[in-house]
Amino acid sequence: PVEPPPPVKIESVQFTQLEAVDEPVEEPPPTQETLTETNAGTTTQEGEKIDEPPPPVEEAEPQIFTIVEEMPSFPGGETELFKYLGKNVKYPPMAQDAGITGVVYMTFVVDEHGKVKDPKVLRGIGGGCDEEAIRVVKAMPAWEPGKQRGKPVRVQYNLPIRFTLK
Repeated sequence: PVEPPPPVKIESVQFTQLEAVDEPVEEPPPTQETLTETNAGTTTQEGEKIDEPPPPVEEAEPQIFTIVEEMPSFPGGETELFKYLGKNVKYPPMAQDAGITGVVYMTFVVDEHGKVKDPKVLRGIGGGCDEEAIRVVKAMPAWEPGKQRGKPVRVQYNLPIRFTLK
């Protein structure tokens, strides 16, 4: 992570809460005019006088989580995901002819809007099965995004896709 820059000391005047006392006060509280011209703070300190607010902090690229409090889910749940795969995966003719079977392990990111992004093959079996798995994952409908602390976040998701000959 990038270290944030050190905080800039801004000139401020201590805001004093009034308190009824019997003894005379040695240091009077700041006048209203002084308070409107400076920043009110918990202490009085010397520092830079600034007229405009500090520049906004640039937000970094959103983090991609692997585990979150609420994982992303396919519309209708896991059962519907398996139905979708069964209906949409077309066995590549080259793999059929060569008798290739096995599992293509996929990974992809479900973004904060539920869109499937950046599908990749972690471990493939060849014969066109890897490309078919990528095609099917790219064509998936939007998911319910994963959530961390109640906010939608980007989550990496791993999915095995099985290719078997009947």
